[in-house]
Amino acid sequence: MTDHVLAIDLGTGGPKAALVDEAGRIAAHEFEPTPLEAPGDGAAEQDPDAWWAAITTAVRRLVDGAAVAPSGIVAVSVTAQWSGTVPVDAEGGHLHPAVIWMDSRGAPYVAELVRGPVNVAGYDPRRLRRWIQRTGGVPSHSGKDSLAHILWLRAERPDVYEAAHAFLEPGDYLNARISGRQVASFDSIVMHWLTDNRDLTDVHYDDDLLTWTGVRRRQLPELVPSASVIGEVLPSVAEAWGLAAGTKVVTATGDVHSAVVGSGALGDYEGHLYLGTSSWLSCHLPDKRADLLRNQAALPAAVPGRYFLANEHEVGAGALLWLQEQAEMVRDLDEANELAARSPAGSNRVLFTPWLNGERTPVDDHTIRGGWNNVSLATNRADLVRSVFEGVAYNSRWLLDGVERFTKQPMDGLNIVGGGALSDLWCQVHADVCDRVIRRVAEPQHANTRGAAFVAWLALGRRTLDELNRSVTIDREFRPDPAARAAYAPLYREFLKLYKAHKP
Repeated sequence: MTDHVLAIDLGTGGPKAALVDEAGRIAAHEFEPTPLEAPGDGAAEQDPDAWWAAITTAVRRLVDGAAVAPSGIVAVSVTAQWSGTVPVDAEGGHLHPAVIWMDSRGAPYVAELVRGPVNVAGYDPRRLRRWIQRTGGVPSHSGKDSLAHILWLRAERPDVYEAAHAFLEPGDYLNARISGRQVASFDSIVMHWLTDNRDLTDVHYDDDLLTWTGVRRRQLPELVPSASVIGEVLPSVAEAWGLAAGTKVVTATGDVHSAVVGSGALGDYEGHLYLGTSSWLSCHLPDKRADLLRNQAALPAAVPGRYFLANEHEVGAGALLWLQEQAEMVRDLDEANELAARSPAGSNRVLFTPWLNGERTPVDDHTIRGGWNNVSLATNRADLVRSVFEGVAYNSRWLLDGVERFTKQPMDGLNIVGGGALSDLWCQVHADVCDRVIRRVAEPQHANTRGAAFVAWLALGRRTLDELNRSVTIDREFRPDPAARAAYAPLYREFLKLYKAHKP
């Protein structure tokens, strides 16, 4: 009998659950949606009980329907939306809705914390140096980091702040409900910006950073090494999910971390592009460094002893969801692909800027907004839809330019993962706009669950990093088309000008 890992991927739209073997093959998978509350003023919250109910439904359906015996499920590995905050009591019960990665209400409290009499990019130079030196990064002005959420809770929900036993990342919150242990891994804790990450064998909370922020050490979770076993599934959870007693639980990872592992680009400087609700372009790195100007940094990875490049676009494939749900211009991805194919490369010079929820990299600006540009009476629906595909690709190119300055080497041959990678057209547009070979990983929508399972196999000592890297299959390569590349080049230059034009 082949052993499997139960991998749970909590995305913003809801959790996926999958059974993954040591070779990265997905035996079965399920999805259950969860709602998002975004009433305005930068708020973005979700109900942790809704997460749990959806996960339980998806896991039970998965376990009951798959041809894998409970005894063959050897571990549970969680990956989840990163940079969120769930305040919990001593028993792990949440005291407030989860403040998720899209929430920017902490921005003014971060600004107050990091500025000084003299400032560099809005930061006191002395504090800026210490933060980068110790953590590898710095609290973002966007207010969307976990630390910003904690500061907002302290200022705006003081009763919750005072009652909190710990402030947990979404993945660590789920692990606490699964195993009974409130812990964070060296990689999951990073967006609290409170840990000294210089030695990846000894990540710990930094006393100076705790003093500056006023966050209490007693309200932070115990730290454990990345890719390690933290305990076993609680009996009540095992019964509810149909798992065997004694099933291991491994450290939770952020979605960025698990995508790096599941992308099949695990070597240093081997890049991948994630095209999910949000988007990023990342790789593993051999050392710690930071790029304050473009808001990206090398942070502890989900695999032991490695750093990864952290950056993010607030909206990736989420732009198509907006096109479907808010603009009501398409019914689904299939219709979007069909319409976009009717418009030529360049969308008859219509430009779409995908900054629908601000931006993080290569500019840290939660106020900028997106929209269509250069629309005329001749513009049709196909042009508008295709321009959304292209606008996200222009944004990816903007990020790629910053990443290559950071790594000081070209990143040709990018592995693409995430639900957006299911679109052949979108993959080709990215190849043409970025002028790079784009390699689509097989089952790209499952990169996070595959990555979470790989972390579990590492934690269990069953696989090595090299073995896992060779386990990922590339199902198709997309090469730049010279004619399309020529059409996109001048439009990309105009795209870059639009940020400066719209920023005021």
